[in-house]
Amino acid sequence: MEQPVLDRAREAAGFIGQQFPTSAAVGLILGTGSGNLADEISPVAILDYSDIPYFPVGKAIGHKGRLVCGRLADATVIALQGRVHLYEGYSMERTTFPIHVLHLLGVTAMVITNAAGGINPALASGDLMLIDSHIDLMFRKSGPTIGNSVIGRPTARTDVYDRQLIERALCCARQNGFAAHRGVYASMLGPNYETRAEYRFLRKIGVDAAGMSTVPEVVVAGSYGHRVLGISVIANTANPDQLQPTSGEAVVEAAQLAAANLATLVVDAIETITQG
Repeated sequence: MEQPVLDRAREAAGFIGQQFPTSAAVGLILGTGSGNLADEISPVAILDYSDIPYFPVGKAIGHKGRLVCGRLADATVIALQGRVHLYEGYSMERTTFPIHVLHLLGVTAMVITNAAGGINPALASGDLMLIDSHIDLMFRKSGPTIGNSVIGRPTARTDVYDRQLIERALCCARQNGFAAHRGVYASMLGPNYETRAEYRFLRKIGVDAAGMSTVPEVVVAGSYGHRVLGISVIANTANPDQLQPTSGEAVVEAAQLAAANLATLVVDAIETITQG
């Protein structure tokens, strides 16, 4: 018997389709401090999450909570201007609900962004990191289910991050004269920032950047077979020997410094996806 999550997703997709009756190949998730990228979209419909049936509404700083549907880089896109997080009290099913909805709206590729702390000493505030792989440290009890299967079940794919899109993004950064790194992202439950000991632990296990989102969405997108490009905006450096105080407001401000470079990579990724 089909799980209710898909019934709810169909209802949400149907509502969005009434306002935006066009299939979109590319979905964007714009994380902390990256929401202004939605201003680059020529909008056809802008919907508050609170108006969409069953859509989760978050309260995190720097997340406007709107769905922006329209044209960007000569392609039809749907952008989530903000996300919800597990630390806000949402279940995994609710946190990843928008991915099911985007899939039903025709999305086959995702560009997913976040703000993250730079664990690797080579990363500086304002840098961009292409996510090559991830380590899930959210320690949730279970994943969302579909039918009798668990979303994120093992598949023939060894990783969900698209190699072609990563290489193309690195090339695009070089061509446009700014640095983009490639590395491992760790997802933490939050909402607290990591301790000195946790930063040291993350370095030892090979983490380059850490944040509080993205992996649940990537896992569900990957289970659908979507192409995924993950981009972390390094909002602060996490040096365990020289800890600096940070805040949500400071993370947003730092992420906005990278807005122009991030927009360049996102536009280029959309062009790569839609041109085959």
